[in-house]
Amino acid sequence: MRALICVDIQNDFCPGGSLEVREGDQVIPVANKLMEHFDLVVATQDWHPANHKSFAAMHPWRYPGDVIDLNGLQQILWPIHCVQGSFGAEFAPGLNADAFEKVFVKGTDTEIDSYSGFFDNGHRKATGLGDYLKEKGVEEVYILGLALDVCVKFTVLDALGLGFKTYLVEDGCRGVNLNEGDSDKALSEMREKGAIIAQSDQIITS
Repeated sequence: MRALICVDIQNDFCPGGSLEVREGDQVIPVANKLMEHFDLVVATQDWHPANHKSFAAMHPWRYPGDVIDLNGLQQILWPIHCVQGSFGAEFAPGLNADAFEKVFVKGTDTEIDSYSGFFDNGHRKATGLGDYLKEKGVEEVYILGLALDVCVKFTVLDALGLGFKTYLVEDGCRGVNLNEGDSDKALSEMREKGAIIAQSDQIITS
């Protein structure tokens, strides 16, 4: 059994969003095309309270991109994004969200960020995604979405840690690249940890 995991394909990460990922909307047709080839499709959704402490606006004299200590963890500060119930938190237009069997929200605790679709950044709480996939008998996961060098990367690494055979759909991702080369470094790290880097056309024809 294999599953497709669509990570955070939301308005705020697409062009014009508050945390815009360059060409972020170009992952949508790749996701839609692949959904037709999977029996199980799930999604993650960034779902922050308005006062989330990963937001630079919550810290006087701090700016997006600054790094602070937040409850014992290094935290990059971000623009306000994907606030619960906001337009920015909605799935992007054109994405076939009706195909999602289940949506797993993350980043709901004001005190800790959650990049991965499986756990918060301190691995203190699980979202339920791992248990759900195992209950469904899933052994292989295919992961795409936004952003390659942040939430996608950590979702991939946690999937590997949980024992899933893990594929990254490279053409179904785009990166933030806060620092030049972040996406390339993320790809190298995922590959080194055991992820299989694939293109959507390879998956469809395999």
